[in-house]
Amino acid sequence: MRIFAANFDAKMKVLLINGSPRRSGNTYLALKEAAQELERNGIETEIVGVGTKPVRGCIACSTCKTKGNGKCVFDDDLCNEVSAKMAESDGLIVGSPVYYGQPNATVLALVQRMLYSNGAAFNGKPAAGVAVCRRGGATAALQTLNMPFQLLNMPIVTSQYWNIVYGRLEGEAALDAEGMQTMRSLAKNMAYLLKATEDQPKPEYEERQAMHFIR
Repeated sequence: MRIFAANFDAKMKVLLINGSPRRSGNTYLALKEAAQELERNGIETEIVGVGTKPVRGCIACSTCKTKGNGKCVFDDDLCNEVSAKMAESDGLIVGSPVYYGQPNATVLALVQRMLYSNGAAFNGKPAAGVAVCRRGGATAALQTLNMPFQLLNMPIVTSQYWNIVYGRLEGEAALDAEGMQTMRSLAKNMAYLLKATEDQPKPEYEERQAMHFIR
């Protein structure tokens, strides 16, 4: 679902995921503010909502790894569709309302399955989490959103404050002047990073040495 369309042939694109079941709620307003600023800085955007339909959690079957096709074995929800969009995008912003000090379980399931099944589409691309809440729990939710990015060499884009917007009733986020400004600064930083690294090759990483502490 394309929310904004650039008026020029943009080379770069940022995918924004609305992790709220409310299509036009406060999380959407926060992402919309960031998307508009990205567009002003010459970056194409697309906002995708998780909606209200169920999204499965990962069942650790590893079929995506053994078959090597970059797709989750469950093809009856948003996962593979959104993951394919990321393959054509240069950056990612994931926004979520705060439930019990955590992101919405739906968006967590989506992100975990996408990054695990199709990590190559995400690896090395700038990313940012955005938490939207009534009062408390936003910093814990924001940390949870950002942690998966660190496993795929994804530079985390910051702002002038933590990427948090406040609002309870639908539309109240627009009244959070500092939160909206934080979203615009986030977008400017994302655009700057994308442009600064546009012609730079990704680092060559060593083969991963995964280990645990059982001897």
